[in-house]
Amino acid sequence: MLRLFRSKWFIVSLITIVLLVVMGVSANKYSKLNWLNNIISVPLTPVQSFFSSIGRTVENSLSFFKDVDAVKKENERLKAEVSDLNVKNRELEALETKNEELRQALNLKQQFGDYTTLGANIIAIDPDNWFNVFTIDIGSREGVQIDSPVLTSGKGLVGRVLSTDLTSSEVVTIIDEESAVSGWISKAGGGHAIVRGDMALKEKGLCKMDYIPLEVDVEVGDVIETSGIGGIYPKGIVIGNVIEVRKTNSDMDRYAIIQPTADFKRLEEVYVLKSNEKQETGSAEK
Repeated sequence: MLRLFRSKWFIVSLITIVLLVVMGVSANKYSKLNWLNNIISVPLTPVQSFFSSIGRTVENSLSFFKDVDAVKKENERLKAEVSDLNVKNRELEALETKNEELRQALNLKQQFGDYTTLGANIIAIDPDNWFNVFTIDIGSREGVQIDSPVLTSGKGLVGRVLSTDLTSSEVVTIIDEESAVSGWISKAGGGHAIVRGDMALKEKGLCKMDYIPLEVDVEVGDVIETSGIGGIYPKGIVIGNVIEVRKTNSDMDRYAIIQPTADFKRLEEVYVLKSNEKQETGSAEK
């Protein structure tokens, strides 16, 4: 029997049974054994507080990780919304740009009533004449003819049709050294001059204007337009602006550097002016 009382498991079991009995009896607030509950609960209060504190800490930690996960998911959702809005914004900007180009194309039709305006896409660039010669996706089937003027949607002169076949045409630009356009210095007291391509300037996308009348005062910022002389380009197409005036060996002679309105390095679409008069003449001859 003494060996039994010395057993640790027996002692632990006995204490557990006693505590359970005491807790069951003292659960009744009218019980005379409530003093036993106080004797047991008072020493155990720090232990209970410790385990309660640990419980709250664990609960708070789990709540924190849940909040972090929720914030992460919300952040991912917001990023997806921002990405979607950026895509829609780019699409809207593209539509606005396209609408503006269409409005400008309509202005072309109104300004050049003797011509039919044909939109075209650039489909190839001559590797030997970078930005000087390129191919568009319309040809004789659409009525394109050799020397038909080629413009941007903003009425800036690009060049003229060099050759054409059934479904495509080759365009030579005004910065090509073989190109020459009769220009007009568009201001009070302006005059005629020749705008031509230049070997040293074409890589920069620039032109040279010479044969400037001595009585004409050419200044930086002057607008140069087509004069309508020469039979290729109608009057009033904007060629570009004067960005520099240079003198030659003769003090009485000078030439100007022209920045074309057309940006040849970024051209994607152009407009070809098909002469209605030529079409009618051709029909009459038939």
